Amino acid sequence: MEGRSTPKEPNFNFTKKIMDSGGDTLNLCIQCGTCTGSCPSSKITALRTRKLIRKAQLGLEDEIFSTDDLWQCTTCYRCYERCPRGVDVPSIIIILRNMAVKRGDLAEAHQKNAGYIINTGHIIPFGKKQEAMRKKVGLDPTPPTTLSSEKALKEVKAIVKKTGFDKLITGSDKSIKNEESNEK
Repeated sequence: MEGRSTPKEPNFNFTKKIMDSGGDTLNLCIQCGTCTGSCPSSKITALRTRKLIRKAQLGLEDEIFSTDDLWQCTTCYRCYERCPRGVDVPSIIIILRNMAVKRGDLAEAHQKNAGYIINTGHIIPFGKKQEAMRKKVGLDPTPPTTLSSEKALKEVKAIVKKTGFDKLITGSDKSIKNEESNEK
């Protein structure tokens, strides 16, 4: 029939991998939709938690990792608190995100934020505009954080290297380009 896609074959090995990684409540889901109805992200994004969980139950790995849905969850835990079956959706999403990162499927915004942490020790970039604002209100231009402490920044970078976070995010030994804030 024209216009219909071919159903994907379930990959229960992938489902088992999720469950073995701590997502053991995955198969408790009865697809009632309480999670989606409770989700603040679903009101402003395409995220449909129920569908994401169903794809995980069926082991539809490529479908899960080929959209940004996985990255729309704020891990507010409303879905978990309201789920009549106790499905720990946020933990399952975190497991899936970890799998995505290992595959190299990290959302661009998340990769950019990870780069800020790797290069500066902060998730939010600090630029000329922030410096000027601090001066204007009588503060030192640079806050007393890794931005002004070479020792603290070295410690952050040592942790990043020792944990392998840099390689996980970049997929290699290369460092992520340190981009200046757009608010210069």
